[in-house]
Amino acid sequence: MPPPYSVIPSSAAIGETVTVEAQDSECDPRYGENAEINVAVTDAGGKRIISTTAPMNDAGGFTYSFQLPTNATPGKATVEAYPHDVDWCDDTGKNNRVSAAEKPFIRASCAARIEPLLITEPG
Repeated sequence: MPPPYSVIPSSAAIGETVTVEAQDSECDPRYGENAEINVAVTDAGGKRIISTTAPMNDAGGFTYSFQLPTNATPGKATVEAYPHDVDWCDDTGKNNRVSAAEKPFIRASCAARIEPLLITEPG
């Protein structure tokens, strides 16, 4: 599953800096030495204004900061962050990360985690 993450601040004006971050997971997810996180921000108009990858550590911890672009539509935006190139939501029913597991894993939910971000006009 994607690591729990925070968006700081939860409200920012166009041109201000926003940080998306997560602490290390306690469940030892083993994302790998070169792990990355996908970060996507969709503005109130439905336009994807940020879509990038950033470094993430083996335990899922990361910090990514960005400046809200001038073409962002003010209003309620969404922020998504999930491990890059890891199929944590395998719709085939086969867990591709733990192929040698003694018990099969059953996917309970595939809903993407989304955090809100209020984008405001510059002050």
